[in-house]
Amino acid sequence: MVKSAYQYMAKERKKRSKELLRQRLILWRKQHTVEKIEKPTFIDKARKLGYKAKKGYVLVRVRVRKGGRRRRLYGRKGRKPSKAGLVKFTPGKSLRWQSEEKAQKKFPNLEVLNSYYVGEDGQYKWYEVIMVDPKNPNIINDPKINWICSPANRHRVLKGLTSAGKKSRGLR
Repeated sequence: MVKSAYQYMAKERKKRSKELLRQRLILWRKQHTVEKIEKPTFIDKARKLGYKAKKGYVLVRVRVRKGGRRRRLYGRKGRKPSKAGLVKFTPGKSLRWQSEEKAQKKFPNLEVLNSYYVGEDGQYKWYEVIMVDPKNPNIINDPKINWICSPANRHRVLKGLTSAGKKSRGLR
């Protein structure tokens, strides 16, 4: 069986040097938490998840802090710190879902289609979120994606209807 170009790209991505990733992470650390990008870092993954290189599709790289959720010490002064209940709280949402929500809040006129992991260091994880403009004529006229234009899919990430949201809710 003949392999597609995207299969070769995926194979090369897995072999790619760590030095290139390290240089990218240094650049990404200096950028904003939610950064709009022109091209996907991994075109094969983006295409697999529904990205097309045409107007109406927007790619966003989101940085999320790793680790569990921390609670503030508000109102628990003068008590034993171990009993204050600050650490070892597991959030109900995955970091991927949190990154999708950050992207949605930054771009409220767009809808989240999907997302994928691109890298991590000791403090952060980065995800690329594929977003769609439901008011764009290219999206409205495309029968494969125009389902996202319906009012039922408005802010679908906040309702847990994306792939990451369904997985965190135990539906996938």
